[in-house]
Order: sequence, then structure tokens, then C-alpha cells
Amino acid sequence: MSGIRTILVADDDRAVRFVLEQALTRAGFTVRAFESGRALLDFAANGAGDLVITDIMMPGGSGLDVMKTLKASRPWLPVIVITAQSTLRHAVQAFEGGAFEYLAKPFDIHQVVELVQRALEQTQRAAPRDPAREMDRFGGVIGASRAMQELFRTIGRLANSEMTVLIHGESGTGKELIARAVHANSPRRNGPFIAVNMAAIPANLIESELFGHEKGAFTGAIARHVGHFERAREGALLLDEIGDMPLEAQTRLLRVLQNGAFTRVGGSETLRADVRIIAATHQDLPAAIAAGRFREDLYHRLNVTPLHVPSLRSRLEDIPVLAEFFLARAARQMNLPPKRFTPQSLERLMAYDWPGNVRELENLIYRLMALTPGVLIHPEYLQLPNSAGKRVGSPGGAPPGATPAVTGGESEPVTLETAVEQAITQYLAVHPGREPDDLHDAIMGRVERVLLERVLRETRGNQVKAARMLGINRNTLRKKIQESRMENVSGAESDLDTENGSLLV
Repeated sequence: MSGIRTILVADDDRAVRFVLEQALTRAGFTVRAFESGRALLDFAANGAGDLVITDIMMPGGSGLDVMKTLKASRPWLPVIVITAQSTLRHAVQAFEGGAFEYLAKPFDIHQVVELVQRALEQTQRAAPRDPAREMDRFGGVIGASRAMQELFRTIGRLANSEMTVLIHGESGTGKELIARAVHANSPRRNGPFIAVNMAAIPANLIESELFGHEKGAFTGAIARHVGHFERAREGALLLDEIGDMPLEAQTRLLRVLQNGAFTRVGGSETLRADVRIIAATHQDLPAAIAAGRFREDLYHRLNVTPLHVPSLRSRLEDIPVLAEFFLARAARQMNLPPKRFTPQSLERLMAYDWPGNVRELENLIYRLMALTPGVLIHPEYLQLPNSAGKRVGSPGGAPPGATPAVTGGESEPVTLETAVEQAITQYLAVHPGREPDDLHDAIMGRVERVLLERVLRETRGNQVKAARMLGINRNTLRKKIQESRMENVSGAESDLDTENGSLLV
């Protein structure tokens, strides 16, 4: 690099601007910082600036729009995108727009300086693409954890590529969802996406399913069958659970990947394999190679671009946003009123290790949406293992304050403080967006009503016994019942003193 380079920074967060300006100045750069993208564009209108660092969410315009405007006239200009609202959609849009790098906040300032130095060594940039905005290209792939951010960035880098991808992750982590996101953000996005579970196909039918067969190729082949390679033409073919593929079929697949051509079983016509291969597995393929269960040459053919999908227990910080996402989607699909998790419920979700990963979380939340009463989802409804590994709670269980149904263990008791906190949370949830001015009376009224109803049920409506239990006189109790407009609760309006056998007036 020759001369002092000028770095333009746009971020509405003063602290971020200050940190970047200090670090980059110490590294020998001239820095001009702006609190909006519009101000940066005005300054750069005459070609000023050698590199841009921009936030995405800013007043007066998105950082992605800033990048698009700059790239229209200066396609070589390096742009580093930073954001606190990191999603797969933003990552893909950033890389499709020509970003040199995409970083989630908080970031390592030393990493930023190194990125700036590396970016400035480049002499030209790839031409920008129009950012795609179809939401179905990103549906369900969410997460703010470092592991998911790294995955987003890799998928973003693959946006202009048709390279073979091998996705590895535990069962239930969402490998097919990631595969669909890779395809939906690729040049083949307008072509078909065909997913094939290799573990679900009988070994003697794998070649027929993948490559098709001609009529009469074997017993039962009464007509020509088009295989998945033909069906996925000009699109992508996901070979899910590739580690379960028999060795003989692996040999045939390897030959197709090497030659780019195949024939149907029993046929002679050579067909071109115009398809992008995406493979996925939960198995340790290097271990399978060592055990003689997987071909090493096939592994290297597939492992051109490896993607690792992290387990849910390794990204617990993503559980609240995933839970709310699934809860909202379940409400829409089931046409039910929306529900919310209490803070204690979210803590319980984050304390569990999720052996079934995201799939287990999603299934639990759909069950909760269908079976739990009320607006709020309380911890006793979650039916998750406690510290002893026993499952606790029932999604169709009793409301807060009652003894929950238990499966294989004892539930944690609901304290009075917890019950009151739940009542406050529920009241605020029913009145979103406004600051209540009657919170004390509303909550105390609800607590008192529950207390009166429970005691009257305990005394089978005998107000004399109820007043004695409550430590108040009977007239006060009667007044409270009238003020609460309570209906008859197990004979609550009865004035019969069963101890004295007389009717009180």
C-alpha cells in the first residue's frame, strides 16, 4: 500500500465510531466517521475514501443501501458491513452486494484492523448484484450466536458459487434447512431443490432412485423411471444422510461426480448431470473411512465446501429468539391467539441440553401452542427433564398455582412470589404498548379474588369458616365477595353455618 489511506465509517452508535476511529488511526489510517449513511454518501460523492465500514441499521437509510450506492459508481471500493441485528438475510444481502466482509457486533477490533489492511491490498472488487429480498430464501434460519454468524457468513460467500457442499451436524440441527438456504441463495435458485434421504432407500433401489431406470431393467420395472438426478436438473440435489449410503452405490455416485454424466439403470443413453450436489450427514465420515464404511475419494469429492451446523446446546443464547419464532409460526399455522413465554420458562428452556436439537425445541413449542391454556406459557407446562434427568410438567396441565401433572418426577413448587410475578407478567402481556396506571389495584384485585375463591372452595362455601381461615370477620368477607362480583363458588353465597346449623342473616 502506498500513501495514507482514508477509511470512512458510518454508525449511529457513538461508542462504535470512537473505537473504530481510535484503532484505525493508531494503525496509520486517516478516519472520517459519520453518524448516518447519508452523511457518508455526501462526503464520498466526489470519490473520497479508500474503504468503507458501515452499520446496517441506521436512521435515514440502511448500510446495505449505502453500499449499493457506492458500488454503482466504484465497484472496486472495499466495504465491510457490521451489524448488531445479524440475520442470514442480512449476511446474504451483504455478500451479494459485494461486501468484503460481514461482522456481527460485538466484534474484535484487532480483526477489523486486519480486515481493513487485507481489503486495501485488493485492486478490484467483483461487480455488485442486486440484493434479493424474497423472505422465503431465509425462512427459519436464525441465530445470533457466534457459531451461527460464522455459518451465515459462509453461506453468504457461497451466493455466487455452485460448489459442492457437505453439511455436517447432529440430527435435528436443521441440515436440510441450511441446504435449502444454500440453494435459495445460489445462481441455481430458480431450479428445483430435491432432497433425498439415503437412509430411507433400500440398498437395491438406490441406483434406480438416483439415476432412474428403463422399462424392463429389472423385475417390476414396468415403465421408465426418472431419477432424482434428472428431476433436479438445473437445480440442486440434497443427498441427506450420505454416510448411510452402501459402498457399491458410493462407487457409482463417485463416477457420476467425476464424469458429470450417468445412464439410467438398464439404459445406454448418456445423460449430463446438470445438478449441484449438497450432501449432509450426522456421522463422522473420517471415522467411517477408517472403518471401511465410506470411500475416501468420495469424501474428498463431497467435502469441497464443508459447513458445520452447531448443536442447540452449543448456542443456548439463540433459544429465546428460536422459541419466539416457532411460537409465532405455530400460532399462525394453527389459527390460535399468540402466546408468550414467561422469563422463568425461557430460563428453563436454556437450562436444558436439547439432545434432539432444534427439531426437539420446535416440536415442544407446537405442542405447547396446542395444549397450554392462557396467554402465558409457564415453566410447569414445559415437560422437560429436571436436573435428575426426569421429565417434569405437563403441557395440558393445571394453571399456575395448582399442582401440575408430573411424569416420572417431582415438579418444582410454585412459590407465592412466582405466582404474583406471573400475574404481573400476564397483565402486562394483555396490555402491550401502554404504561398501565392501575397496576397495583389490578394485581391486588386478582390476587385477592384467587385467594377468596380458593378458601371458599376449601370450606365448601362456608363463609364463617372462610372468614376464620382468612383472619377477617364475616361481614368483611361478604363485602369483598360482593366487590369482586364473584359467582357462586362451591356455595360461596350460602350463609349456612354448618357448625351451628343456623342460617346467618
